[in-house]
Amino acid sequence: MASTNQSPQYLKAQSMFFQAKTNDEKLRWLEEMIRECPKHKSSEKMLANLKTRYIKLKEKIEKIKKSGKASSKSGIKKEEMQAVIIGFTNSGKSSLLKALTNASPEITPYNFTTKRPVVGITDYLGTKIQIIEVPAFSSEYYDKGLANSADVILILVTDMNQIKEIESSLERSVGKRIIAFNSFGKSYEELRKIEATLKSKKYNFIILDINRNLNELKEKLFSGFGKIRVFTKEPTHKTPSDRPMILEKDSTVKDIAQKILKNLSFLKETRIWGPSSKFPGQIVGLQHKLKDMDTIEFKTR
Repeated sequence: MASTNQSPQYLKAQSMFFQAKTNDEKLRWLEEMIRECPKHKSSEKMLANLKTRYIKLKEKIEKIKKSGKASSKSGIKKEEMQAVIIGFTNSGKSSLLKALTNASPEITPYNFTTKRPVVGITDYLGTKIQIIEVPAFSSEYYDKGLANSADVILILVTDMNQIKEIESSLERSVGKRIIAFNSFGKSYEELRKIEATLKSKKYNFIILDINRNLNELKEKLFSGFGKIRVFTKEPTHKTPSDRPMILEKDSTVKDIAQKILKNLSFLKETRIWGPSSKFPGQIVGLQHKLKDMDTIEFKTR
């Protein structure tokens, strides 16, 4: 591919191209070779060949992306609440997944370490949230299908310009978006300006420090699902169940009663404790609207 009188920069890029293990790495070094290739008449043919190879490789990568990499999703069962982490390579996705969940993704300083989706589960106040790290955005391993089908999309960035680039690929996604700006390596003044910019653009965002505000991030994730948690209580017990039932917002007593009781005609009395009650143990009817963190007790005949 090389000819005589090539610069040391070109020869280095060519060497790295031949050593590259992924198409994305090859594309990167091809770009470097095109930049470093002499632009005089004797090298016109070589430059044209480089550009042709670049175009073909880019088309191959795009074809792989459009296919959705369906095979990479095999075995991933979508849970009731599913969020995906999307970001460029080395944005901190694997570190965040490890901090949030029970998953143990491979973490290295190298680009494109994650080559398939990694699944983890996080617990937030008794609820289980499935979180999936998607391979790096713009890589050949990126899974657009998972991004489009998730309930919540956590966009992890290290630069403001990355937000628009990622969002432009999410036109078919249905999930609520949360911007998580990775604060690692940023000064207080830089973060202050970034926060002001995100606020001015009305993003749903968090300035992320995985050693400080993971609970705040979990709260944002749960809010993104548009769900409420309702605890159940037996009439003979003083305390409610450890794990709540997950319901849609604006659910009523009737909605949860139909999930628990076989026949509503057996229902004698319903009491409510929590945000939707006027006082603890309020007796309510079937059309009473529930709120997040309510506790409900059914008495049957």
